[in-house]
Amino acid sequence: MKTRYSSLVTLKKNKMQKSEQQVQSANAALNSALIALEISSQSIYTLTQPESGSMSELLASRTLLDVKRSEIQHNKEWVSFAKVQLKDAQAQLKFDMIEYEKFKYLELEEIKKIVKKQKMQEMKDLDEVALMTHTRKKEQLKKVG
Repeated sequence: MKTRYSSLVTLKKNKMQKSEQQVQSANAALNSALIALEISSQSIYTLTQPESGSMSELLASRTLLDVKRSEIQHNKEWVSFAKVQLKDAQAQLKFDMIEYEKFKYLELEEIKKIVKKQKMQEMKDLDEVALMTHTRKKEQLKKVG
């Protein structure tokens, strides 16, 4: 049954579904960030420091260690950013769900009013038909009697 809220309910439902997709996307991004952080954290332990050799080998090893540390820091920042994005997406989803439920409730109340009005009209129509039938029977009885 169409009401004045039907199009708004559809709109709010679509917005809520988009928010759900954004939460899923943000969750996937967070998982990717956590995996990248774990991998970069583990990779630093695979590095070996040269115990002997030229100064350039020592500097290269030190540079590689600095790069790994920088990668870990970058991944930590990525995890933090992904957590904020997920939190924002969840807040938006919560808001959109509340909006959807509000308009769905309003639509339901509107439908109840329409149904009640239709039932009242039907009762009036039935009363009128009954009154007309009763009046005809009375007239027929007068004509016969």
